[in-house]
Amino acid sequence: MHWASGVIDILVKDEAEAIAAAKKYLGYFDMQKPAGEAPDQTLLRDIVPENPRRAYNVRTVIQTLCDIDSVMEVKAGYGKAAVTAFGRIAGRTVGIVANQPMYLAGAMDTPACLKMARFIQICDAFDIPLVVLCDTPGLMVGPEVEKTGLMRHSARVLSALANATVPVLTVVLRKAYGLGYYIMGSRPFEPAILVAWPTAEFGGMGLEGAVNIIYAKELEAAATPEERAGLHASLTAELKRSNTAVESGAKFLYDDVIDPADTRDILVKTLETLPQPALRATRKRVIEPF
Repeated sequence: MHWASGVIDILVKDEAEAIAAAKKYLGYFDMQKPAGEAPDQTLLRDIVPENPRRAYNVRTVIQTLCDIDSVMEVKAGYGKAAVTAFGRIAGRTVGIVANQPMYLAGAMDTPACLKMARFIQICDAFDIPLVVLCDTPGLMVGPEVEKTGLMRHSARVLSALANATVPVLTVVLRKAYGLGYYIMGSRPFEPAILVAWPTAEFGGMGLEGAVNIIYAKELEAAATPEERAGLHASLTAELKRSNTAVESGAKFLYDDVIDPADTRDILVKTLETLPQPALRATRKRVIEPF
């Protein structure tokens, strides 16, 4: 119950496992250890499906980017539209915030936003760099979602990231739409690096929905439902072509379009350029209650 509600971070079977988990958790605050073994990075090229409607497990991306056996997910039973985890990349501790396409297609609901905001604060409090993996169609919509105060809670992610002083390294895996993308380490946060995989798509909202708004008159004028569906499909395809990773990169919306297999190497080189955090004699910040 407490695992599902987000009260506890990690669910274990017994006291011995709890002690081991606590030791591993605390070990991440030793920021630099010898580099661990890297998984086969070419596997990243095939994780994101070509069909944008197909889901994949972002945990596979996280496990592949990080040193082998170095990942510890926290609050896995809560806010399932997002994954928050500690890991090590070439021995260096990072905090990972990722959208999870396996749940709500990666759309951000209130539990996911609350989980992400608190995790960002924890990483900031202990000067742990953040790696943000973006694949979201945006914030969830609808009356039932609005009753949960999503707009207020999504702003907590925005506030947490805007106030964080730790470096942010953002990788757009696929969908980067609307306010969801905005609060996932986008350009206004001035990330240390902002790169995209070739599968990335950008837009102010989901492109299918954007077609309904932009071309409402043209769609209404279609003579038959079949003609309307065909027109909608062609207009959506055209909009997607103008918002691909390469087209968006040409507009300088991010630093580069990269081979997914190069992601870890780019993250490592970026982390190596970052200055060491200042030594502190006092607490850096207060982490808000969850």
